Amino acid sequence: MSNLALTPSAAARVAAIAARQGKPAILRLSVDGGGCSGFQYKFGLADGAAADDSIAECDGVRLVVDAVSLDLVQGARVDFVESLGGAAFKVDNPQAASGCGCGSSFSV
Repeated sequence: MSNLALTPSAAARVAAIAARQGKPAILRLSVDGGGCSGFQYKFGLADGAAADDSIAECDGVRLVVDAVSLDLVQGARVDFVESLGGAAFKVDNPQAASGCGCGSSFSV
């Protein structure tokens, strides 16, 4: 088990999106190379969890992260924030040494 966290705000948003799309309320967070700081976060709905996924749960919604991405997001908290600039999932990642202005990429 990892120390990932999904906030109630993020869980509610995932549940709403999943219900509209007729999918399970499972959010997959993965990390890809790229972005303006070296790594970037990717979000998507998942049909289920893989055997090597780490799972966090909040209000019946699951956050799943693959084993490779977990090294880069261990201890992270996924939130959903709405602001004048728009609404988006936000990752508060203690592993990130620096981030970028857009908040969707980071470096370690």
